[in-house]
Amino acid sequence: MTLDILQVEYFNIMVDDQITNASELLSTIAGAGVDFHAFKAIPVKPNRTQFALFAKDSSKMTDIAKKSGLELDGPYSALLIKGNEKAGALADIYKRLSQAGIHVNESCGIADINAGYGVILYITQEDCGKAMAVLKI
Repeated sequence: MTLDILQVEYFNIMVDDQITNASELLSTIAGAGVDFHAFKAIPVKPNRTQFALFAKDSSKMTDIAKKSGLELDGPYSALLIKGNEKAGALADIYKRLSQAGIHVNESCGIADINAGYGVILYITQEDCGKAMAVLKI
């Protein structure tokens, strides 16, 4: 199984009144020219959302945060994996990581992207290199 694996950093940020403030947050970041590999929005309370922002350029992300007064939590490490769609692909990834003693804290993914899939594995920075080696068989 050939996988395209990229170690990425992400930052968390909490947003109150998600409709208004989320729009302002994303507009501020986009206006600064920050591109993303991915993002995730998770409601944590009524009218409060946590965004996980996977910027392609972490230094640009932190610069705009400082200039805009945004409080970022991070950076944290994750792996962004893309592969060809086949039944059991994610099960195989988890099996190999498990056999190597690598714990996945969280994951999210999407399938059927040009006959492929993408998954983000939230793992510790210490395990990223090991995971990449295990998965590049």
